[in-house]
Parts: sequence; C-alpha cells; structure tokens
Amino acid sequence: MARKARASRRPKLPPEVKAALTEIQSGVKGVARSIDDIRKTLRQAEQRIEADARTRIQTLRRDARAQLAALRSRERDVAKTLKSLSAAAGGSWQDVKQSADAMLADARAMAASVIERFRSALGG
Repeated sequence: MARKARASRRPKLPPEVKAALTEIQSGVKGVARSIDDIRKTLRQAEQRIEADARTRIQTLRRDARAQLAALRSRERDVAKTLKSLSAAAGGSWQDVKQSADAMLADARAMAASVIERFRSALGG
C-alpha cells in the first residue's frame, strides 16, 4: 500500500519523456556492453601477448644454452691447443703468445657476436 502511495505522489511523465528516458537507458546499457566487450578483448590480447612472450623467452633461453655450450667448447679447445703449443714450443714463448692472442681474439669475437644477438633480440 505504501508503494501505491509513493507512486501516486510522483507526477506522471508525458509519453515523449518516457520514450526519451527509455532510449537513454537503452544507450547506457549499450555503452555497458561495449565496455564489457573492450575488457574481454583486452584480456584476450594480454593473454596472447603473455603467451608469445613466454614462447620467445623459452626460445632465447634455448639459444643461449646452445651458444654457451659452443663457447665452452671453444674455451676447452683453446686451452688444449695452448697446452700443446707451450709443450711443443719449448723456449719460443713468442710463438705461443701469438697463437694464444689469435685464438683469444677469435673467442672474444664469437662471444661479442653472441652478446650482440641477444641484445638485439631483447631490444626488438
């Protein structure tokens, strides 16, 4: 009964006002649906980006392990070669030093190349 009393106290709205109000409410619902669609699409995009990033990180880690293994192998080869050169050279340390310098320069160049590849992968 209290409801009926409140309703009777409100002035009746003309039909054009009711229609405008209904249209506005419909527009507000449409905006709410659009917001929900945007949020859903954003979540999907974030999930795709995160999945792509995880895949890229895994690939980079795999490449890094392979490159480190190659560098370690190169390091072992250089150490063996230096050991045999020093034994074979006897008193000719100049020859040993030149050979070592050449091998170390090659190893440094290889390491610098690996570092540059990973920096470029991370940067772009």
